[in-house]
Amino acid sequence: MASITFNGGGKLERVLREMAEKIGKAQTLKVGFMAGGAYPNKDQTSIPMVAAIQNYGAPAVGIPPRPFFSNMVAKESSHWGRDLAKILPSVDMDSDIALKQLGRMIGDELQQSIIDTNDPPLSPVTLMLRKMRSEDSNFQGSRTKVMEARQKVADGESYGGVNTKVLIDTGVMKNAVQYDVDGEVFDMPKKDGE
Repeated sequence: MASITFNGGGKLERVLREMAEKIGKAQTLKVGFMAGGAYPNKDQTSIPMVAAIQNYGAPAVGIPPRPFFSNMVAKESSHWGRDLAKILPSVDMDSDIALKQLGRMIGDELQQSIIDTNDPPLSPVTLMLRKMRSEDSNFQGSRTKVMEARQKVADGESYGGVNTKVLIDTGVMKNAVQYDVDGEVFDMPKKDGE
């Protein structure tokens, strides 16, 4: 029987150790709406809270679910492991760089899901609130303003000409998507036309 001899075991061991160090560098990726994000309004409304309400709905106050986040995860998550496996060799097995690239990709998918979500349509009261805000630069949403909008809708006042796109009014939520690699938070790059 022939015997096989391998040389260079020390070099192979060193290369494998270096690869393990690179792969093990970064370990956690989060994508979405990070704690502390707030709308630039008087109350500093929490962006993560608004995103959760939009995704899951708030039936008690008449907000239906628009599961942009849940739908994106269901549609896209099956390929994220394969994506990471393709990215790692292209970045010399550096998990920090690979997770940053994957985070940006998932962030793009989340922003696209916000753009693509169109159902259910906005209520006439929400559209009236958008109209009222467009006519008053000092507009501050409140329960009183909601009641005023309801009355205007009941009186048949037109709210035509306002943006009817669900989930995108001011663009704050869509532009607040971020990704976090081991505690280092990154904003999504602006796209052409934004």
